Amino acid sequence: MKTTVDVLVQKYGGTSLQTLDRVRHAALRIAEARRRGSAVTVVVSARGSRTDDLLRLAADVGAAGPSRELDQLLAVGESESAALMALALTGLGVPAVSLTGHQAEIHTTDRHGDALISRIGGARVEAALGRGEVAVVTGFQGIDRAGDVATLGRGGSDTTAVALAARLRASACEIYTDVDGVFSADPRILPAARCLPWVEPGVMAEMAFAGARVLHTRCIELAAMEGVEVRVRNASSQAPGTIVVDRPDDRPLETRRAVVAVTHDTDVVRVLVHCRDGRRDMAPDVFEVLAAQGAVADLVARSGPYESEFRMGFTIRRSQAEAVRTALHDLTASFDGGVHFDENVGKVSVVGMGLLSRPEHTARLMASLAAAGISTSWISTSQMRLSVIVSRDRTVDAVEALHRAFRLDRPEPADATPLTSRRSATA
Repeated sequence: MKTTVDVLVQKYGGTSLQTLDRVRHAALRIAEARRRGSAVTVVVSARGSRTDDLLRLAADVGAAGPSRELDQLLAVGESESAALMALALTGLGVPAVSLTGHQAEIHTTDRHGDALISRIGGARVEAALGRGEVAVVTGFQGIDRAGDVATLGRGGSDTTAVALAARLRASACEIYTDVDGVFSADPRILPAARCLPWVEPGVMAEMAFAGARVLHTRCIELAAMEGVEVRVRNASSQAPGTIVVDRPDDRPLETRRAVVAVTHDTDVVRVLVHCRDGRRDMAPDVFEVLAAQGAVADLVARSGPYESEFRMGFTIRRSQAEAVRTALHDLTASFDGGVHFDENVGKVSVVGMGLLSRPEHTARLMASLAAAGISTSWISTSQMRLSVIVSRDRTVDAVEALHRAFRLDRPEPADATPLTSRRSATA
């Protein structure tokens, strides 16, 4: 933008806009940010359960999966929210314009239902800000090379907000949700969970992948690549929230707490693939099936090259299981093999920094779960995440045990000092 005005991007999720009172409350917050001198771009999700309602409508008329027409239908939810927000702002005396993904020039890949943002033109957004208007942009959608609407999939509105913040060189991207920030565990199941004043982008990306629902992995990966500072705040309160940023702090890593949070994921299924002919390496074929459906495998293990039978195990999202089930059955049957899907599982993860360098953390994880009588089947370790598979009905118990074992209800001494943003600290 050809302006020296500070640009701020705010994103409001579906629960933050569920009722008209919440829409008005968000509009007042936007107006206040503008009054303080920021040029504000707002990204909105569909209100409340609107997307789910539209998906049910599509299913009722026989829609079988992602398609051009389904994306056309789903885009209605965000368009409704954007126009409503622009009207609410205008009613407050704040000039505003609503823009669809097409109008904001958000270009995507051609994969309906799970498109990636390829570039943002943003001329109309910049023009609106230059006129002193609030630009209210639909999240979750853009246009593909054919000029058709393409939706971005799970967490798409967060990704839209971060992408716009990067394009506009915004001072920050504020994500407004229904919780006070990013917690050391899900506060809905664990009241002792603590709101984290800051989280490093890499840790946040691992938390999101491992089940934390506040932010989506793609959004945080993009923020890290583009240097966008993300702030997570509660749309219904003035709580300071969480800043996702590399902390401007000279303390060596070893003096920080290594474990930051415990996450859990019940949208997971364990998949076991086998083939009697151990000479046939089916792993490339399996991964091609997963890639074709955009299914991400985690906790992967497989048999060695000299074993008599090929065996491979991994986890994918439960919501992606149906998309790959038939293809995997057909693949294994053609080689006298089979595939088994186990949905009675949950994934629990300890997330932090330098975990692989501290084997005592893996030992503590296993010991605390054993002491709680929770059996584990698979385990995966890395520098930033330790994940285990447990029985689905013991997932919450495992979160409680690990949160207690790693003393995550206790703040670090440095957390007692309010954290200002990196841009503010260096201004």
